[in-house]
Amino acid sequence: MFNRTRCLQITAALASISLLAGCGLLSDDSGADNKPIVVGTTSKPSTLDPAAAWDGSWELYRNIYQTLLAFPTGSTKPEPDAAQGCEFTDSANESYRCTLRKGLKFSNGEALDAKAVKHSLDRIQTIAAKTGPKDLFGSLDKIETPDPLTVVFHLKTPDATFPYVLGSPAASLVPPGEYPADKIRKDGKTTGSGPYVLTSYKDGEAVLGRNDGYVGFANRRNDSVTIRYFTDSKKMVTALKDKEIDATYRGLSAAEIKDLQTPASHDKGVQVVDNVGSEIRYLVFNPKDPQVAKPAVRQAIAQTIDRGALVSKVYQGTAEPLYSMVPKGVLGHKTPFYDMYGQPSVDKARKTLRDAGITQPVELTFWYTTDRYGSSTADEFTELKRQLDESGLFRITLRSKPWVEFQDGYKNGEFPVFGRGWFPDFPDPDNFIAPFVGKENAVGTPYEPADILNDLLPKSRRESDRSAGVKEFEQAQQTFAQDVRLLPLWQGKLYVAAREDVAGAERALDPQTVMQMWELYRKTSW
Repeated sequence: MFNRTRCLQITAALASISLLAGCGLLSDDSGADNKPIVVGTTSKPSTLDPAAAWDGSWELYRNIYQTLLAFPTGSTKPEPDAAQGCEFTDSANESYRCTLRKGLKFSNGEALDAKAVKHSLDRIQTIAAKTGPKDLFGSLDKIETPDPLTVVFHLKTPDATFPYVLGSPAASLVPPGEYPADKIRKDGKTTGSGPYVLTSYKDGEAVLGRNDGYVGFANRRNDSVTIRYFTDSKKMVTALKDKEIDATYRGLSAAEIKDLQTPASHDKGVQVVDNVGSEIRYLVFNPKDPQVAKPAVRQAIAQTIDRGALVSKVYQGTAEPLYSMVPKGVLGHKTPFYDMYGQPSVDKARKTLRDAGITQPVELTFWYTTDRYGSSTADEFTELKRQLDESGLFRITLRSKPWVEFQDGYKNGEFPVFGRGWFPDFPDPDNFIAPFVGKENAVGTPYEPADILNDLLPKSRRESDRSAGVKEFEQAQQTFAQDVRLLPLWQGKLYVAAREDVAGAERALDPQTVMQMWELYRKTSW
């Protein structure tokens, strides 16, 4: 995910977390109790086929599918997993070669060889699912397999971030015999070569069992994990306190986090681990809407919204205002939205609208999802509506849908303004710029700034030393602020709440903020 200062984030997070060690949460005593770990989350997979998901489904994928490279806890660069080793074979970063480990197999017995790797990645581009990760492979031209253990990736242009993509769940490997080359698998089953096999999946629950054939980087501390999917975070917190689940991740509201951090919750055997995070929230403006198409409208919204009030009222210290799509703590972070718009000002926003000939309140509909980012999302949009309505410059209507329907809606360009969250695909600032630009991008609204697409991204991707591309990333952030096609709102921390008899929570989050279930284990003595 980030070559950058992400390593400093991890160091700081572990330093703060170590203070909890006296409570036993972080003990290395793995014990001998093999009772399944039960983890609660609000991030239910939208699909089980990795060719069709570029979202929180990756949480499950990381644990059941394997990738050529991966990001072990604490790493900031991709390291071998299914591959024995990978490297660029030219100075231009246009040809990337991976050598596979010998004897790898999928859980159904099929060989995980070079042809299987090619099949897995080719089908992503062939199927081209609207909700899939195809755009992450935009630099890939073709794949060659000179022998069963060798895969050569030829790139259209230099791309030093390509190994990072191969280390993300976007590049999950699947057996050709069970995953068609030209369509999504829809039988409700999965076949992979990762640390676990999916032994059972039904609405509300995924059961993971140890994959005895797995060979890779993961050091499993447990034999099985059950993931319970909640649509209501309050019920998830209650389940944790009542010992029905052992840990929670994703979807906790600010009030729930505060509650879990109280002495009363600690007395009930619950503790909270917090990590410095790169999770962000932002608004997307769709210029297909006649009002949103006006730059003055977007700029006036940027000038009006009070991020400080938003995070104070809704997130109570669990988030901080964000003034760039590249978050604080990430290589190249700047504050262009603050530099350009300054403190919230209704007067400045009014002038912006009037200078554009807009004298009547602008009516807009804001959309958000009800079941992806936690129960605080509704409160967040209520606060955004309050701020904009009270300015007298806007009249905002709020609408919402469950994630699956919401995802279809924004991908089809149906929403004028909508809220999204972003968790990095891999640790590099490129991943906070590139996914949001291009004719087909992660938010479903074509946005093609020529300077970013034709100059800044290509230049930065020629640099194997990612810090050498800082200037380009800074300029791209400036373009984002000028265009206001995306409006960053806040940056959050990451929280894992766990029962005191469960250890490993501090190691369970990889640099992509994906839960590595194999790091959790149950203690047996206190």
